[in-house]
Amino acid sequence: MTTRNSPLVTERSRLFSALERKQQVDLIIIGGGATGLGLALDAVLRGLTVVLLEAYDLAKGTSSRATKLVHGGVRYLAQGDICLVREALRERKQLLRNASHLAQPLAFVMPSYSRLEIPFYAVGLNAYDLLAGPNGLGHTQVLASRRVQELLPGVRTAGLKGGIKYWDGQFDDARLALALARSAAAQGALILNYAPVMDILHDNGRVTGVRCKDSETEREYDIYSPCVINATGVWVDDIRQMDGKSAGRESQAMVSPSQGVHLVVEQHFLNSEHALLVPKTRDGRVLFAVPWLGKLILGTTDTAVQQLDIEPRPLRAEVDFILSEAGKYLQRAPQRSDVLSVWAGLRPLVKPPSNEGGDTKKLSREHTVLVSPSGLVSVTGGKWTTYRSMAENVLEKCVHAGLLPSLPASRTADFRLIGSPLENRHHSMAHAPNLEVYGSEADWVQSLPGADIELYPGLSVAMIRFACRYEYARNLEDMLARRFRLLFLDARQAARIAPEVANVMQEELACDPQLEAFLQLCEQYSTVP
Repeated sequence: MTTRNSPLVTERSRLFSALERKQQVDLIIIGGGATGLGLALDAVLRGLTVVLLEAYDLAKGTSSRATKLVHGGVRYLAQGDICLVREALRERKQLLRNASHLAQPLAFVMPSYSRLEIPFYAVGLNAYDLLAGPNGLGHTQVLASRRVQELLPGVRTAGLKGGIKYWDGQFDDARLALALARSAAAQGALILNYAPVMDILHDNGRVTGVRCKDSETEREYDIYSPCVINATGVWVDDIRQMDGKSAGRESQAMVSPSQGVHLVVEQHFLNSEHALLVPKTRDGRVLFAVPWLGKLILGTTDTAVQQLDIEPRPLRAEVDFILSEAGKYLQRAPQRSDVLSVWAGLRPLVKPPSNEGGDTKKLSREHTVLVSPSGLVSVTGGKWTTYRSMAENVLEKCVHAGLLPSLPASRTADFRLIGSPLENRHHSMAHAPNLEVYGSEADWVQSLPGADIELYPGLSVAMIRFACRYEYARNLEDMLARRFRLLFLDARQAARIAPEVANVMQEELACDPQLEAFLQLCEQYSTVP
């Protein structure tokens, strides 16, 4: 049973006590995904007092459901968006340096079944290398068919003419979000999950702060600031409507959501540490087969959706598309029965006023910043790779709008995130998870009780304790979806170990680990539509 002095009870109480004492801060950020957390770290490093409020868990939404790639955007190059590609390539290198325990270079192989394709794509990828310049991770190579088979043992060999190898990056998105949150907190930011914003506060038509709630105690808090940033991703319009309603004004939607689905199968379908890229599927999309944490991720789709569920559900057509396209490039075509986990994420694509169609592939992947008449700053769009430069741009807009004072230059370009070793020591993320994801904190994790008790390969009791005490975990989903990625890797295995994990969490927390709700979620992730 939980003791009264349970470490996390004390920690969460301390956080909300600090919120109550602060009352007035320089900056309030709504949203604990990539954008909000990047903003919190940049702002606190520039000397601002910062409060970040997340309605659910950190990275619960889009920011934990990426294809796990840190990339410059090869497809954006094909669309002629040179500036976005150049920025992303620069940011890619910085991310791999500042979080080397969570991000690494990854080689991609593009198999070709037409000799005409090879020179066409080689020209584009060599331009990609040229744009990267000193930020490059490796040189593009044209490969003979035999070499493609060596690098991708599971690739379909019939009709294979050769291929191309190029370099991008890979990362653990949810754990990077945690590293950002903990890095910002270590610098003085107040980061709160399960703290939804209930209202935007105004005075004389201007935003003056927010009213938030502790979801666990139902207690509400008012916190004041001249600058409130809405960084809620695909849900950005909900907060904008809240602001507009309070100020007696209508807000036009700025997001056209798109859904991306991923299927996870055993790694032996590809049997490689290299990723496979299909540059153009039958409907013009890109398809990836990416080795990640001992499994293989297949994805992704790009489907316009209307509903903004916190747990979006894959559509049967999306699953059919991925399995069908993957089957064209793998020796053994994955079947529904091979899928270990299926999950979807929502992309907050920026909608221009003139857009009336449903083709989200043509919408902007760049971020957009809007300041409402009442002074609410809303940012949405963009992607994980450019989270850091997005934060710089948003803070610059806040200064120009008179919501923040003149600020010193950003320090995040060379700021190593918590856990990042002083010397870059990249490890392959193709392998099953282990202590390496903790970087320089691995010894600290190992010092906690239960380091020698494994509940699943790569998951010890000590890791669960560490997540409860220092990584904001409050329930089983937090633990097995985002601290340890088993729900995304193998939903049935997550359900199998959930009761044991719940017991450890019950020792650490004074709240319900929500076992039944998590088992229902496992059922959703393991059910292939």
